Amino acid sequence: MSVLTFPILNLLADGQFHSGEALAQRFNVTRATVWNALQHAESLGVEIFSVRGRGYKLPHAINLLDVDTILQAIGEQRAWFKLELLDEVASTNTYLMQNKQAAHATCVAAHMQTQGKGRRGRTWVSQLGASLTFSLLWRFAGGAAGLSGLSLAVGVALIRALHELGVQQAELKWPNDVLVFENGLPRKLAGILIELQGDLEGPSTAVIGVGINLNLPKNVLQSIDQPAIDLAHVAAKPVNQSELLGRILKHLADVLSIFETQGFVAVRDEWLCYHAYKNKPVRMLLPNGTESIGTVTGVADDGILMVETALGQQRFSAGEISLRGVI
Repeated sequence: MSVLTFPILNLLADGQFHSGEALAQRFNVTRATVWNALQHAESLGVEIFSVRGRGYKLPHAINLLDVDTILQAIGEQRAWFKLELLDEVASTNTYLMQNKQAAHATCVAAHMQTQGKGRRGRTWVSQLGASLTFSLLWRFAGGAAGLSGLSLAVGVALIRALHELGVQQAELKWPNDVLVFENGLPRKLAGILIELQGDLEGPSTAVIGVGINLNLPKNVLQSIDQPAIDLAHVAAKPVNQSELLGRILKHLADVLSIFETQGFVAVRDEWLCYHAYKNKPVRMLLPNGTESIGTVTGVADDGILMVETALGQQRFSAGEISLRGVI
């Protein structure tokens, strides 16, 4: 790993050519050192054009995370958060889970996640400037047993932020995905992964991981193991990821404060307004490999999915099923 990799990438973020000589002079190093730093970037999956006589450039300009822009977008609640921006990390969730001393409302965002985690052991695919990946540590006075429906409440905060930025077509899939329908087919825009620490009854800590597709190259979108989409394809105008992160944190502060005192029921009706599969037929893939067909009737006050099946109305908890719309 080169300590110059991300400082150089920050300069290349303008999408223009920068000569190796100019970069070497800027950082007071040799051109070989610059080359080695950019080789590391390419090993992370960053595409860099190199043209003799012109230098290096990224395929297009990108906006990188900026602390001041994030804090401004959070607004009045900015004092709640301890914000940490990392250039490169395996997983923001793992980083916070391993940091036992992290303060309440610590948010860690990364320019690059090399081993981002998705639900059920999946990998979250991310690229520099093309994905927003962050994790928020939130401490609750109550135990983990009282956090049912937390991923749904987090989804409400995401939808509020996306709708504010003009992405009105974003909807929620139980229990932790943001979808956009394209030609009648659901495509994943964002995902939520929550990991818990603490006792069932005593104080507990949630690490809330969020990944949002911003502007993924076509080949990367096609490499994801389920239909996906990004903000570049659905937003009316370009979305600045720093502003997006700030708005999400603002809404998370509101939603999590209400959730802690009242539970999921406090935002249940709002969640149902955004529910992609409300009153729709679904195929549920159960952990034992069997399938069940039914119609989603809603969610209970504790976030449990309610489905009308051939056996009558049944309750399904997070982690038990996979939802797919019946086409």
